[in-house]
Amino acid sequence: MRDRGLLVGGLALFVAVVTFPVWYNVAAGTTARGPEPVRPAAAGRCVAPTEYMRASHMSLLMAWRDDVVRGQERNFVGPDGKTYAKSLTRTCLGCHTNKAEFCDRCHASAAVTLTCWECHIDPASLRRAGR
Repeated sequence: MRDRGLLVGGLALFVAVVTFPVWYNVAAGTTARGPEPVRPAAAGRCVAPTEYMRASHMSLLMAWRDDVVRGQERNFVGPDGKTYAKSLTRTCLGCHTNKAEFCDRCHASAAVTLTCWECHIDPASLRRAGR
């Protein structure tokens, strides 16, 4: 038991090092939650429930892309029975008009690089450019 002080000190140091990220975030005033996207002011109903869209919007958009490009299937029937065009720019950006506040905010926080804009053009950026 001569090493009791060394063991307690080592254990305290270990706990301090392991919990450092938590204490650092508390001291910095940050949270683990990501940024809240700015929802459209005149928000109607989305093509799917919010929880589904938050978790699976990328899968839905990839499936839409494949359906349109490879299968020429251009309509989507939502869970509410309403038919929507499988179109990022017409359907999604029709409501979510501010890409910077809605898409880019979360994707920048999550360090996700979008490939949507390699083919699509943000209609708002075209309007700002006067085209």
